[in-house]
Amino acid sequence: MLFAIGRRVLNVIPILLGVSGIVFVLFNGVGGDPTYQMLGRHASAQQIEELRHELGLDQPKWKQFVLYLKQVATFDFGRSYKTKQNIGEMIRNGMGPSLSLAVPAFLATLLCALTIALVAAYSRGSWLDRGLSICCVMGMSISALVYILFGQKFLAYEWGWFPISGYDSQFPQMLGYIALPALIWIVVSLGADVRYFRAALLDEVTQDYVRTARAKGLSEPWIFFKHILKNAMIPVITYVVIEIPFLMMGSFLLENFFGIPGLGSITVEALTDSDFPVLKAMVTLFSLLFVFGQLLTDILYTVVDPRVRIS
Repeated sequence: MLFAIGRRVLNVIPILLGVSGIVFVLFNGVGGDPTYQMLGRHASAQQIEELRHELGLDQPKWKQFVLYLKQVATFDFGRSYKTKQNIGEMIRNGMGPSLSLAVPAFLATLLCALTIALVAAYSRGSWLDRGLSICCVMGMSISALVYILFGQKFLAYEWGWFPISGYDSQFPQMLGYIALPALIWIVVSLGADVRYFRAALLDEVTQDYVRTARAKGLSEPWIFFKHILKNAMIPVITYVVIEIPFLMMGSFLLENFFGIPGLGSITVEALTDSDFPVLKAMVTLFSLLFVFGQLLTDILYTVVDPRVRIS
């Protein structure tokens, strides 16, 4: 097992090289010259040349790519074009607010979705199952902006249950600021999660081992919660682990609307300001999390199902 995991980790290296090459081409080739955006249209040729030299953009492309690979290896992307802050420090400062919102909201969504999906799958075909399915589709059909505006207008402003926006890193003051965006996160995500988990559970209902268990006289609740739920965990784990990179990035809309200074807000500001070093750092971070998330998925498969082996 350890040898197989080590081999998979080594396989990550060429993937990261490929991702780094694509990111470099997008930002250094297709993205254009950032000096014109930083200095404006009225900058002189001398000012542009001096800034290009300061940023290292006058060097050959292969040297710029080698420098970028060094930045990826050390995760040191220098300073922001806009704020002049160290990008590593910006990410560390933004990671706390993002995780303080994303982790509780994600875990609560997962718990609620699994519970509702179990009830819907167990009562499949009944009025309860159909009612839950209709509610999930209705919830998915409404834009997240509607939930955000409704929450800020009525729950925060009119009724005063929550702060409208802001953030406090101190506990427990933090809870008041993340409660409303976390609630909106749950409502927005619940419909899709329930439908996916319900489908994963129903795929197992028709398997041969279920018919064998019924032939042996086992009760339906025991079959469902002991056998079906365990075997349905593989697609559930895949779905959950793929969501991990999005937790680190947080929710772009929620962080911006509620004034939470997380990674999502940093990314949106970098997009608005064409702050290429910050954007490259965020894309690289997201890629790393996604690749290692896939490795974690394979490892968890072997824990849930001993028949699965990493090859």
